[in-house]
Amino acid sequence: MLTVAGIQLACGADREENFSRALDLARIAVERGARIVCLAECFAWPWFPRKAVEANRKLAEPIAGPMTRSLQLFAEEAQTVLIAPIFESGDDSGQYNTTVVIDASGHILGAYRKNHIPDLPNYQERFYFRPGNLGFPVFRTRYATIGVQTCWDNFFPEGARALAVKGAEVIFCPTACSTLNGAPKWERAIVGHAVYNSLYAVRVNRVGTEGSMTFYGKSFCADPNGDFLAEPAGADEGVVLADLDLDRIKLVRDDWTFFAERRPEIYKDLV
Repeated sequence: MLTVAGIQLACGADREENFSRALDLARIAVERGARIVCLAECFAWPWFPRKAVEANRKLAEPIAGPMTRSLQLFAEEAQTVLIAPIFESGDDSGQYNTTVVIDASGHILGAYRKNHIPDLPNYQERFYFRPGNLGFPVFRTRYATIGVQTCWDNFFPEGARALAVKGAEVIFCPTACSTLNGAPKWERAIVGHAVYNSLYAVRVNRVGTEGSMTFYGKSFCADPNGDFLAEPAGADEGVVLADLDLDRIKLVRDDWTFFAERRPEIYKDLV
């Protein structure tokens, strides 16, 4: 069994305090057996994309910065994989909604940049983030092969399928969702990744109230049949744990053979 954890964090205005509290919760997850820990979207930042404010652009940090270095040290010490969404100041002068994947050795395996950027009330993300330009990478961590789909990405099923075809066993979905009446739609979309790709999908959402926004949590894990291994959580800060049996992926795919029976040669209309 592989235990994974999602960290539901309520963020305040102090990024350093948010970061410290996130690591405290990650330590609790490790103590409870987690070998992979996923943080929510822009996990240490207050939700600055609520409004388009030029000064907020200065909140971006490079991947090769002190925050990531602290995460690397934590991962190495705990022998735990960390999935850490940040506000990245890229080396190409662009800014991105980026998830850094750190292996249990403390080595940075790479990054995923959110590909689909919304422009909605309370989500003025196009003001801050360029669309991702790293494609849909998979990361072969010590414990599992994983992929990432960040928030709005989850309504575009092509990304999850690409990750599955490349060998992902688990798709982690860090989000920053605040509209509670939309929660069922998010659950169906992410559970859909698990069903039509016969793999595990883990949703990790923010919690807490920031200005007029209240993030509702409901982090969960769905198995390759689309059943909840960890039911959608409440709206409190804390750790959501799930025990994954990666061998079930093959068993489900052998039983429900639609993944093997794809016909890529007839899907050209998609592109």
